[in-house]
Amino acid sequence: MIAPVDPLPPATGALALDTYELTKRFGSFTAMDRVTMRVEPGTVHALLGENGAGKSTLVKCVAGYQRAEEGSILIDGREQDIANPIVARALGIGMVYQHFTLAPGMTVAENLLLAGGKTPALIDWKRKRAELKDFLATTPFSLDLDVRPAELAAGEKQKLELLKQLYLKPRLLILDEPTSVLTPQEADEVLGHVREFALSGMCTVLIITHKFREVMAYADSVTVLRRGKAVHHCKVPDTDPARLAAAMMGEGEAPPPEVDTPPPPERALHLVTPTRADAAVALKVERLSAQGDRGTLAVHDLSLEVRSGEILGVAGVSGNGQRELVEALVGQRPRLGGQVTVMGEPYGARREENRRLKVRSLPEEPLRNACVGDLSVSENMALRDFDQPPLAWKATGADVLNFPVWRSRAREWISEYGVKTQGEGAPIRSLSGGNVQRAVLARELAGDVNVLIAANPVFGLDFAAVAEIHSRIKQVRARGGAVLLLSEDLDELLEMADRIVVMSEGRVVFETPAATAERHVLGAHMGGGDHQHAAAA
Repeated sequence: MIAPVDPLPPATGALALDTYELTKRFGSFTAMDRVTMRVEPGTVHALLGENGAGKSTLVKCVAGYQRAEEGSILIDGREQDIANPIVARALGIGMVYQHFTLAPGMTVAENLLLAGGKTPALIDWKRKRAELKDFLATTPFSLDLDVRPAELAAGEKQKLELLKQLYLKPRLLILDEPTSVLTPQEADEVLGHVREFALSGMCTVLIITHKFREVMAYADSVTVLRRGKAVHHCKVPDTDPARLAAAMMGEGEAPPPEVDTPPPPERALHLVTPTRADAAVALKVERLSAQGDRGTLAVHDLSLEVRSGEILGVAGVSGNGQRELVEALVGQRPRLGGQVTVMGEPYGARREENRRLKVRSLPEEPLRNACVGDLSVSENMALRDFDQPPLAWKATGADVLNFPVWRSRAREWISEYGVKTQGEGAPIRSLSGGNVQRAVLARELAGDVNVLIAANPVFGLDFAAVAEIHSRIKQVRARGGAVLLLSEDLDELLEMADRIVVMSEGRVVFETPAATAERHVLGAHMGGGDHQHAAAA
């Protein structure tokens, strides 16, 4: 018998969550397969797994956004039918999403009141503001009630998302990758306070993350999902990133001795060959300026250099000009000023220059920025050289396209790069994100590469795809190519780069060798502190 939601005043304080053989299907696909999990009250419980492992499906069932076909959800030992988010809220369950859900035109105070869902037609603002000030006094976050989200930095927006839930006094707080847009300091601040909430008994926390560092530093327990199944449960003190990675990848509870599982970036030695000081400058950007979408300058007199055989990492919080920089470099955005040279020659990002100077790119959101969704995998793989032999030949003044060669080469690349597809003739939009990226990789890394511009190349991809793409990028460096790697994941840059520069407000504000980089220093510059302009290479 499923217990109804108790109409009496709801219980308060941290709750215990259990799922028992929870199963969710979408047609013939089983997204969650008999998942049993225990989350102790007053703890931070991390949920790890590759893309498609079932993490989001699990938390959406707990939060009432989806309903499982089989199994049970128990709150404090009582089975509950969480039919929708309203029922979940009545049970004390709140969720903070990866992407902001703020009303941009409303103030902080109005956003907080909207979160309750029971906003009266007439609001006694004097009384409500006093209540909100009293509420903020009980939290570690301080925000101006009259400021609008558009005026807040990314870290402050994330704090407001968290405050919206805390204002409702949740007994279970679900966080979906809450630090993806934060500087390291902001991430540590937010997660530190979340942990304090849990330890104080205010609420239980269930956090989806892909960062081992966050699990080891802030979680009490962890569950690993793989292909819809819960395959590993443990206390954080009893595990380490190597065991967690092995569980995610399906290599058992711990890596076998012959598997060399890399340590997490913050513990790893920076094992790269130092770039020779006399190596040629492959990519040189001098005083580049570019306009943003709203007509203001997004890139301000930016200068940097990348040498052959080097990976230059560009760190920065989202929205500080990185996207506009990449688009200006690859020809998707006009340049207002400055000069770009590749191998000493002026570079305007025209197709002929890309081919002659061997410039390639791995853009963010490749399906939108590097593909034509309705064209086939083989056609997308031919976008760079479809009019060149042997993919085409000249006949009576026109190009004749040799489609059998397109398809034959595509089959070779699909095999070499492990692209999971129904075939080279399938529309590329039918592929998963990781497989779209692999297909683009095959095209962009074919032949010699002088310069590779990669923007968040593994964002949103699963553990296996991340390892594959990182390996391919390192191979470009090993063959003497120059790589400009822009990423909002500092761990990725610390692992991959030889040098790191920080972008803030459209400018390069700091530079350091990656081997001696310090997270807190990088974070301070990412957050806009100490804007001392480093001499760009």
